[in-house]
Amino acid sequence: MTWLYRFGLAVVPGLFKLLYPYKILHRSPLPEGSRAIICSNHISMIDPILLAFTQKRQIYYMAKAELFHNRLLSWLIRSLGAFPVNRGKGDSAAVNTAVELLNEDKLLGIFIEGTRSRDGNLLKPKPGTVMFAAQTGAPIIPVAIAAKGGKMRLFHKVVISCGEPIPPEELNIREGTGLEYRNASRYVMSRISELREEAIAALNQKKKK
Repeated sequence: MTWLYRFGLAVVPGLFKLLYPYKILHRSPLPEGSRAIICSNHISMIDPILLAFTQKRQIYYMAKAELFHNRLLSWLIRSLGAFPVNRGKGDSAAVNTAVELLNEDKLLGIFIEGTRSRDGNLLKPKPGTVMFAAQTGAPIIPVAIAAKGGKMRLFHKVVISCGEPIPPEELNIREGTGLEYRNASRYVMSRISELREEAIAALNQKKKK
C-alpha cells in the first residue's frame, strides 16, 4: 500500500461521513495474498474513494488516459493506485497491467459499465471484468453504490452494498467466445442489480423512533 493511500484510508472516511453520509452493507475485507476484482456500478467521480472504504487493502483502478495529462493530477492518482487506459482503443498496455496486478494477488477495481451513469440507473455491462476473471482465476466481488435520487449530492445519504464473491467457474466461460463473455457480464450485472435494490431499500428506510 502506498503511503498516500494509507494516509487516505486513515483520514478520509471521517470526512466523507460528514460530506456524504455513507453506510456499507456486508463489508467483508479480503485478506492479503488473495486476488480479486472489485466490480461496481458507477454513478460519480468519488466512487473509487467509496469502494476503498470497503477494504483494508489498496485497490488499483483503470482510469481514463485523459486524467494523466496533467502532471500533478497524474502523480496524485498514480499514488492512489490508478493506471491509464485509452478507452475504446483496445489498450493492450492497460490490459497487461491489470492482469499483472491480479497475478501478483492484488485487488483490481473495475466499473463494469465503463462510464458513469448520469441518472443512477444501470448501463450495459462491458466484458472486461469477466475476461480478467477468466484469464487470472480471480473471483469477482460485486458491489452496488446507490444515492438518493440516483445522483451523489453533498450531505445526502449513500449506501454501498457488497455481495458474495463470484468464482470464475460460476461465469461459465469455457471457450472464451463473445457470447460467453456477454452472458457472464450480464450475470455479474444481475448480481449488482440485486445489491443495488438492497442499497436503495436501505436509503429509503426510515429511522425507528
